Amino acid sequence: MKHHKIFLISLCLTSLTLLAPVHAIAANKYVSDQLRITMRTGQGNQFQIIKALVSGMKLEVLEETDTGYTKVKTEDGIEGWVRTQYLADEPIAADKLARAESRLAKTKERNKNLKEELAALRKEKIKLDSEHSALQTKHTDASKELTHLNKVAARPKQLAKENIDLHKKYEQISDELVLVKQENQVLKDRSQRHWFITGAGVLIIGMLIGLIIPKFRFKTKDSWGSY
Repeated sequence: MKHHKIFLISLCLTSLTLLAPVHAIAANKYVSDQLRITMRTGQGNQFQIIKALVSGMKLEVLEETDTGYTKVKTEDGIEGWVRTQYLADEPIAADKLARAESRLAKTKERNKNLKEELAALRKEKIKLDSEHSALQTKHTDASKELTHLNKVAARPKQLAKENIDLHKKYEQISDELVLVKQENQVLKDRSQRHWFITGAGVLIIGMLIGLIIPKFRFKTKDSWGSY
């Protein structure tokens, strides 16, 4: 009877352990700084070992109980129970150091790449500055050439204007020349008429003198003969 009571008490304690409150937690845990722990199919050493877990391994927490065991899942999808005391909220120091060294190496590599990019950008800037200077020189030369071409282009316009002005002056001079010719012709006609009139007058006077003188001489003889 006594052994029967002890068996019942042990059975109740085992049942209470198995029926202990279970908390579902979506979190990550890491295997603590131990060489190796085991993952089992249940909560206790009597359950079958599924996998050996090494220090620093990342585990996803599925269930966490008050019995000292936590149900986890590995990154490759294997689920099982491990002792809660072997789990840590953060990676172990060696893992942290390795990750820090990895980040440092990546930072150094990134820094190296940035330095190389900076050197390339500086070379590109020098090249662009040189090209800009050359373009500026070309722009200055082009501006001078454009100014010259504008002057050359303006020259025909100026010549055309001068030609129009000369043509107008030529027409004016031609008109004046026609007037001068007309005036000269008028003067010439007047001169000819004057000389004609003068000659005619001289001729008439000569004829009159020729008519008068003989009569004058005849009367003189008559006067002398009467004496």
